[in-house]
Amino acid sequence: TVSAFNNTNQCAGEENWVDTRTVYIGNKEPPPGAEAYIPQRYPDNRIISSKYTFWNFVPKNLFEQFRRIANFYFLIIFLVQLIIDTPTSPITSGLPLFFVITVTAIKQGYEDWLRHKADNAINQCPVHEVQHGKVIRKQSRKLRVGDVVLIKEDETFPCDLILLSTSREDGTCFVTTASLDGESSHKTYYAVQDTKAFITEEDFDTLQASIECEQPQPDLYKFVGRINIYSDRNEPIARPLGSENLLLRGATLKNTQHIYAVAIYTGMETKMALNYQSKSQKRSAVEKSMNAYLIVYLCILISKALINTVLKYVWQADPDKDEPFYNQKTDTERQRHILIRAFTDFLAFMVLFNYIIPVSMYVTVEMQKFLGSYFIMWDDEMFDEELGERAQVNTSDLNEELGQVEYVFTDKTGTLTENNMEFIECCVDGYVYVPDAICNGQELFFRALCLCHTVQVKEEETVDGIKMGIHQNKATSFYISSSPDEVALVEGMKRLGFTYLRLKDSHMEILNREDEVERFELLEVLTFDSVRRRMSVIVRSTTGEYYLFCKGADSSIFPRVISGKVEQVKARVEHNAVEGLRTLCVAYRKLSVAQYEETCHLLNSAKLALQDRDRKLAEAYDLIEKDFVLLGATAVEDRLQDKAADTIESLQKAGMKVWVLTGDKMETAAATCYASKLFRRSTQILELTTKRTEEQSLHDVLLCVYLCVCVPSLSADCVDYGLIIDGATLSAVLKPSQEDSSQGNYKEIFLEICRNCSAVLCCRMAPLQKAQIVKLIKSSPEHPITLAIGDGANDVSMILEAHVGIGIMGKEGRQAARNSDYAIPKFKHLKKMLLVHGHYYYIRISELVQYFFYKNVAFIFPQFLYQFFCGFSQQPLYDTAYLTLYNISFTSLPILLFSLIEQHINMDILKKDPSLYRDIAKNSLLRWPIFIYWTFLGVFDAVVFFFGSYFLFNNSTFTSNGQMFGNWTFGTLVFTVLVFTVTLKLAMDTHYWTWINHFVIWGSLLFFVIFSLLWGGIIWPFLNYQRMYYVFIQMLSSGPAWLSIILLIVTSLLPDVVKKVVCRALWPTTTERIQVGERTHTHTHTHTHTLCTEEHAHMLTFKIRGLHVHSVYTVYHIYMYHRDFSCMLPVDIFQVFFK
Repeated sequence: TVSAFNNTNQCAGEENWVDTRTVYIGNKEPPPGAEAYIPQRYPDNRIISSKYTFWNFVPKNLFEQFRRIANFYFLIIFLVQLIIDTPTSPITSGLPLFFVITVTAIKQGYEDWLRHKADNAINQCPVHEVQHGKVIRKQSRKLRVGDVVLIKEDETFPCDLILLSTSREDGTCFVTTASLDGESSHKTYYAVQDTKAFITEEDFDTLQASIECEQPQPDLYKFVGRINIYSDRNEPIARPLGSENLLLRGATLKNTQHIYAVAIYTGMETKMALNYQSKSQKRSAVEKSMNAYLIVYLCILISKALINTVLKYVWQADPDKDEPFYNQKTDTERQRHILIRAFTDFLAFMVLFNYIIPVSMYVTVEMQKFLGSYFIMWDDEMFDEELGERAQVNTSDLNEELGQVEYVFTDKTGTLTENNMEFIECCVDGYVYVPDAICNGQELFFRALCLCHTVQVKEEETVDGIKMGIHQNKATSFYISSSPDEVALVEGMKRLGFTYLRLKDSHMEILNREDEVERFELLEVLTFDSVRRRMSVIVRSTTGEYYLFCKGADSSIFPRVISGKVEQVKARVEHNAVEGLRTLCVAYRKLSVAQYEETCHLLNSAKLALQDRDRKLAEAYDLIEKDFVLLGATAVEDRLQDKAADTIESLQKAGMKVWVLTGDKMETAAATCYASKLFRRSTQILELTTKRTEEQSLHDVLLCVYLCVCVPSLSADCVDYGLIIDGATLSAVLKPSQEDSSQGNYKEIFLEICRNCSAVLCCRMAPLQKAQIVKLIKSSPEHPITLAIGDGANDVSMILEAHVGIGIMGKEGRQAARNSDYAIPKFKHLKKMLLVHGHYYYIRISELVQYFFYKNVAFIFPQFLYQFFCGFSQQPLYDTAYLTLYNISFTSLPILLFSLIEQHINMDILKKDPSLYRDIAKNSLLRWPIFIYWTFLGVFDAVVFFFGSYFLFNNSTFTSNGQMFGNWTFGTLVFTVLVFTVTLKLAMDTHYWTWINHFVIWGSLLFFVIFSLLWGGIIWPFLNYQRMYYVFIQMLSSGPAWLSIILLIVTSLLPDVVKKVVCRALWPTTTERIQVGERTHTHTHTHTHTLCTEEHAHMLTFKIRGLHVHSVYTVYHIYMYHRDFSCMLPVDIFQVFFK
């Protein structure tokens, strides 16, 4: 009996928390007497990524929305209006709040519906289950733990499975795990040795076995289990299970016709589901500024309400004013305590002035971000034809953050480089051979590279839809492997005369230079791992000789070599590393029969271990891989991506600091940095590496670098510094010493060094260290905005850590792209994303935020002033309809459209002049001085609206028939001036005019006029009283009213115009200089083209004839030279030329 449960000391009703689980294959009971059959309950195979259900959507969504301060505030205001007698209708607060809540709920509901739809597509996907010797078809969600399933080639695994048998004779299958760890290469998995002979459905009907394994763990690379196979014997056969037997949900079967496997973890217990982490909510700098401004305006609101409440009771201290003859108080009002009355009045004033907090700003911002994100996805310049992919936006909340980036952290392989390996050369016994060279001798080296790999040959036209591979005599075959380096090396050997053909019946076949097929029996594969940084194979030739071939990094091969031309090969390896090439060393050892048997014993004992299997395997590999004879080294090139150097140069000109974080060795990474212009020839390189810290203490090295970079007197000669640090040194820097705290905490010194370096290269980085670097810079005193970009699963941690994470749709899978905020096809697209889209997004949303606060101050401050003229009686200045629709209808569309399509500078100029990005750095357009300016501008406009109208109303003969206007006409006049002024203010700020701008801006003003005419010109039956009847029409019938409207609008806009003119004339920014230049150029362009085309054509004709032009090419260059002066069209020149 297997002891699987730890259920001691449990209370009734308590769950059985167990460390292991027992799974019965096919859900069949074990034979009598074998063990107690204890069925366990496991979750079904449904995947749930949605947030809401049909039943909890409304309460859960409302709860989440009212957690936002602005929404909760307006809810309180709405409830106050319902409870107490307030000067405005509850509709004025309730309707905008309802609109905001509804729009947000629809957006979030739609997004969750998409998640439900995606979940259903996965959960209802058909799978093939083996039951009672037959294959039946069922939905994925109905799979249970213990079910045996049949998976065919190119199908995705529906849950976590233990591999039982495959269509391949050796019991292996090939899998891509791109959706899990980002690696698109093919990995080999192994069936259980005692079940790989079960190849039909009827066979599995006779199989009786159980699996003991650990409970679900999120670690993708760890699995410990054991299978017990029952036969006629009394004791079951026990075999170990490891990660090489476990097929993970989301992976895809490749290059294998079909497999049989048993479900071990299902649904939300699969490793993929356990690894799913909802990304932490990232907040942009603009959103933080909005919240700060909101608190300021909340304080202003409370101050207004408090001042008015105090002044009301000061005013009412005189009994005649407190209780005039026409407004006597009731007995109930007289008996109420003064504090209760004061508190009620305070709440009433809060309600009256609450519109200074712009609730509609939040929904406008959300709509702007959501709709604005489509401009990235629609950008044809960010479309990659090779991949057939466009840029993707996974979250639209950070659009404006793209315009605030100060640090860029980038991966190297697959991000700066293409991750497309090309064989360059090999060095054998000190001699260098390039592809297609004629080689004599050194055949053992070429054989070693044809045998020491895990490459598979696929006899098809495409692999994953990509045409790749080699051409053979009869058919077209393609190499596929877990490493692109291996494919490059095997293809390189083919060009040197040795072609790897196939692995058949455990024999590897090679076609040599004489077109003879050589066969080697593959006995053992010592797989590659990142700790050993090498791999080996043991093969037996047809003559019976045993060979151990090994290839790996130079640092892992040279210490294990006992003979060979080490110095010559080492020199060539160092030379190739400096050139930016990826190098591998190749070595071998001949084994005797006794040595081979000892090797087999070591490997088998390690593989069968149930505890510490990985450690024992590593120890076995260490004992086997030694006493090598060095054969030579190889060099493959991973070329820079197109325009990678130009992109980095542009980012640096824009004021961003670019760091490269890579796992590659220092020499290779440094060469890539020089090629990509991260480092220049004039850059003084400073090293913080293990090699240097071995010679000196870390403290001394850091002090030396600090003095060189940070002390002005010592660093005056060379301003441009570059820093190189490796993973081991970084760990020492970030880990405080327990012994001497004064010398142990080097973090601040390291940060100061980095701040003074123009570029930093971090090599030999683990994925977690990449995230630590990003976090270190994020938490530095300046709190800079960081961006991380990468293409592989090892980049996900830093992508999630950075303020903005960008994934590249590369060859290392799509995990980085899925976990990122934005995904782009190539590194070069980062330039436009930041310098153009980021710039535009920030300019637009900063104007949106400031404008919203401005127009609400201008809207509500006249209401505050009005209280001084109505005895602080909480009398509203504006009609209820105007209060409700001001932010929803009259002024919302123009600013929304502005925030979507405004282009203050042409995008071509933004790309050509990256320094313009510096103008908006560090949230410059949302700083406090600018916020205060907009607020005072709103206050000034409000004073002009109110007192301008007030003084005009002092004229008793305001109308032609001698009538005087009432308070609603006064409020309507103020409101009319307000709507026209704030809309025209936005029109003045608009630089990029299209027909849509004209339609929305002038259409909004027209809508206000038409609405006012209808609202006051018709008796509406659903209104109890209609105080606005005929008010607007009567106001417009007055000539002085028209004059006052025009005069007040001009007066309100004048200070802002004067300020802009003066600032642009005396202290213009770079952006403003370019705007002036653009307008001048456009004006000159149009004027000159109209007046001078014919005259210039005659002058150019004379010049062309005088030069005896003989080619259209020459004419084109003459045109290019002259077009700056005349803007003449090319067709004019060619007409002259051909005359």
